[in-house]
Amino acid sequence: MLVFTLVLGVGYTLLVTGIGQLALPWQANGSLVRNAGGDPVGSALIGQSFTDASGAADPQYFQSRPSAAGDGYDGGASSGSNWGPENPDLVSAIEERKAAIAGLEGIEPSEVPADAVTASGSGLDPHISPAYALLQVPRVAEARGLDESEVRALVEAHIQQRDLGYLGEPRVNVVELNVALDALGR
Repeated sequence: MLVFTLVLGVGYTLLVTGIGQLALPWQANGSLVRNAGGDPVGSALIGQSFTDASGAADPQYFQSRPSAAGDGYDGGASSGSNWGPENPDLVSAIEERKAAIAGLEGIEPSEVPADAVTASGSGLDPHISPAYALLQVPRVAEARGLDESEVRALVEAHIQQRDLGYLGEPRVNVVELNVALDALGR
């Protein structure tokens, strides 16, 4: 038992950790996103909210999709709402979110993309659709005093295409996009 504990419990763990550090160090260390100063500001795998002290959306940042994980983007409470599409609580939450986003972006509620008002299955998804990211360009540009074309180009540079050309949908990592936005210095 002692030999197996050492070989499988300690040796195997060290071997797998060493292989991970050598072969895929960025992934093995949490896929950390760093700011221009090199300080970690988040993970490319876990979304986060970009709000002010009162919990309102910060107009200077692109907003993530809603989170159903704990109090919002809580990695220890990863989950969806488990509400069905006809659940009155979900329908009410979606309508409230649509109205809030429409007001923030200055558009009609019917123009709000689905990913802007629904949480992902884990509640931690850091990605939004290119449509939702592009919808936010005028607000972010105005709040930062930037030209819309400059912000639009930044969004377009951060669109990740389908994996292997056919898996998933094009997407934008909000954490990485906001770090790039901060790197512009305005």
